[in-house]
Amino acid sequence: MTPATHHASAFAPASIGNIGVGFDLLGHTIEGPGDRAQVTRIDEPVVRIAAIEGDVDGVSSLPLEAEKNTAGRALIELRERHGIAHGFELRLHKGIALGSGLGGSAASCVAALVAANAVIDQPLSRNALYPLALLGEAIASGSIHGDNVAPMLFGGVVLATPTRAIQLSAPELFCAAVHPHFVLETRLARAALSAPYAIGEFVKQSEHLALFLTGLARGDRALIAEGLNDVLVEPRRAALIPGFAEVKAAALAHGALGASISGAGPTVFGWFGSHAQASVAAQAMQAAFARVGLDSDALLSPINGPRAELVA
Repeated sequence: MTPATHHASAFAPASIGNIGVGFDLLGHTIEGPGDRAQVTRIDEPVVRIAAIEGDVDGVSSLPLEAEKNTAGRALIELRERHGIAHGFELRLHKGIALGSGLGGSAASCVAALVAANAVIDQPLSRNALYPLALLGEAIASGSIHGDNVAPMLFGGVVLATPTRAIQLSAPELFCAAVHPHFVLETRLARAALSAPYAIGEFVKQSEHLALFLTGLARGDRALIAEGLNDVLVEPRRAALIPGFAEVKAAALAHGALGASISGAGPTVFGWFGSHAQASVAAQAMQAAFARVGLDSDALLSPINGPRAELVA
């Protein structure tokens, strides 16, 4: 059997990791920015990164060595775990700011896998691509977690564990994500969580997570709002983001069901009942960042966002 093509390109959207109360477990995609991967099937049994391009700062610092790159590592795992004799040449175009908390490393990984899957003899299911994406993403974050790669692979709101990615039903809500022009490295943000937690904090967070998931399942906005309140991760990371308290307060003052840090930060997001409400709130959130001297970009999207797909 021969592949339909020896070349394929794919686009993976940005994502909101954790969704506040679901640390390393929950995420959803957003419309707009994303990463693009172009994969060429080659006879040589290797994974080679030909170039990493893009209009975001810091692209030149990303590793071209496949084993040190999230996308390259994922394609290495694809070859080794599925006995693929041929190799891949990869070109990446970055469209998600580095260190933004919008899943940039995950997007490169997922886009590369979706593109490579189109040029192999026996394409895999999205479920089969998921463990490969986890291993690729771990190169950047230092741990296995699927809150970014899972929604990128499947779309919308997803519950991600090391062995499962489960799409969750969710009501028609909208996200305002405001990204300040400030880099917060994932490893630094994770280091802020190293101290032990009290059992009472864990119980409270579990309560909020249960309310949040029940609210999603029932389409109950009151339960979603009651649950979308992170008492574990956000308090320890808030100080790493200039103006965070004011930005979150602006989101809540303009009708957010809840607001928190996207992924490792510094992007701050809120969930809203309408696109118009999210738009007004995003302006207030940007104004709060401006008061601490930070320019920012605002992204508006349904929470039931797109998944990674092949592109022309």
